[in-house]
Amino acid sequence: MPVLVAPSLLSADFAHLAHELRRLEEAGADWAHLDVMDGHFVPNLTFGPPVLRALRPHTTLFFDAHLMIERPERWIEEYRAAGADGITVHAEACVHLHRCLAQIRATGARVGVSLNPATPLSALEESLDSVDLVLLMSVNPGFGGQAFIPQTLSKVRRLREMCTARALSLDIQVDGGINVHNAPALREVGASVLVAGSAVFGAPDLRAAIAALRG
Repeated sequence: MPVLVAPSLLSADFAHLAHELRRLEEAGADWAHLDVMDGHFVPNLTFGPPVLRALRPHTTLFFDAHLMIERPERWIEEYRAAGADGITVHAEACVHLHRCLAQIRATGARVGVSLNPATPLSALEESLDSVDLVLLMSVNPGFGGQAFIPQTLSKVRRLREMCTARALSLDIQVDGGINVHNAPALREVGASVLVAGSAVFGAPDLRAAIAALRG
């Protein structure tokens, strides 16, 4: 099955975000990925709930909110109310991960959990039954335009094997340095959602770029 493509608005033109969303929708993107950064958990600042709320009326795309923030439990309801359809939190940022995932579930949003490149899959063993999606970072989070970490391929494969062994059909999302050159290998090892920023927004033809990533 073709993977889903979730272009990251981190690489979009911030002066024309509503227009950029409409371009993505017309080009056939599946989701819009919103990298939420707080300047503490990662060294950058991006989208707050007011930005999502302002953008929500301009598209029907699934809003995939990736909360790269400390103490995400303080903001889950805010991002859901602002229009997030899926909310992903970092295992590294949650003191009580199970409680945080249950909090997302209670809002009606799709539940995701993310791991940084150096965090082992064992950090998720007790949580896989509680999520719809696992996001594996293929760069150290905080900035767009970084190079893909090749070891991510093995991590995706091992996670897919864990899911298969437990009869779980959750999505495996990969984010960071993804382009047309490494997308085929990611699809082959079991990734089902690819987040791409510059590979989409930096391409002359958005539709062709999204189709190439999807395979």
